[in-house]
Amino acid sequence: MRYSLTSRFKGTILGAIIGEQIASSRSKQLQGAGTLKIPSLHWSDMAILCAESLISKGRLDTQDWQKPQQQEFTKLKNSYEAILATLPVALFFHDNTVKLRQNLLLATEIWQDDPVVRDGTLAVGYAIAKSLTEKLSPQALISQTISFVGETQTNLPQQLLEVHNLLEYGAGLETVQAELGKEQKLSNIIALAFYCFLSTIEDFRLSVLRAIQDNYRSCAIGAMTGALSGAYNSAVGIPVTWQVMLVQQSSAQDWKRTGSSKMVELADAIVAVWSGVYNLASHPDKVREESGTITPPLLSLQVTAAPRVIRSR
Repeated sequence: MRYSLTSRFKGTILGAIIGEQIASSRSKQLQGAGTLKIPSLHWSDMAILCAESLISKGRLDTQDWQKPQQQEFTKLKNSYEAILATLPVALFFHDNTVKLRQNLLLATEIWQDDPVVRDGTLAVGYAIAKSLTEKLSPQALISQTISFVGETQTNLPQQLLEVHNLLEYGAGLETVQAELGKEQKLSNIIALAFYCFLSTIEDFRLSVLRAIQDNYRSCAIGAMTGALSGAYNSAVGIPVTWQVMLVQQSSAQDWKRTGSSKMVELADAIVAVWSGVYNLASHPDKVREESGTITPPLLSLQVTAAPRVIRSR
């Protein structure tokens, strides 16, 4: 394996967060020109709730996921944040294409099954899954992604196909932006993120820096590009200076309590649950049922198995 699965999980989450923050820092001077509408529930907050539910249930339970913030969820309809909120789902079901599609579609029902959010969630989730399984072929990814999305009335497949053709032609960023259009449509944002990722696939830093050149869509494109590139290059491929910057920016709010820190911690927990690691101290009732008693040494034990051997899902 080129990178550990744990590092790829962390890279996906860190990539999205850092890509968005780099873009946000660059576009601060533009915020004074208009009112920036920021939802009270950020996508990382939603992703945390999703990850916690997956870890607790061992499956996707949308009612359990949105219960703490029921009314806030639908406010992100037609937003790139709705797609990023499902990142834990893509991570948890990355190894099974059928379950991946089923659960990503289930997740999008929260936003009334909006077609653009649905297609974007499927496209980004599938690309991340291909990286996590180390089966990503840059030349075949877009055609495979279009097949995974399936029949749809949105123009996302056409936009992705245009990106594929432009990549084969060797088109530069300005040409791609001109061809795809400058509308702040979610399908355009997703297509540009795929371009920025695939055109510099081995370089996380360069992919994100290219993604944030679009002043008015930079946060969305930067975050999605960061997630795609982070899954492929893992946390190891994310510049240390950027990771340190993230910690420093969060220090004023207490790093250990921020969504950034918690998401990274939960990435470890998702890997553990996915791979079949059980902390017996977290399930004393089950231990009591099996053994009839609990001794202190037993509480510190962990049972580890290879993937597909022990699974809660």
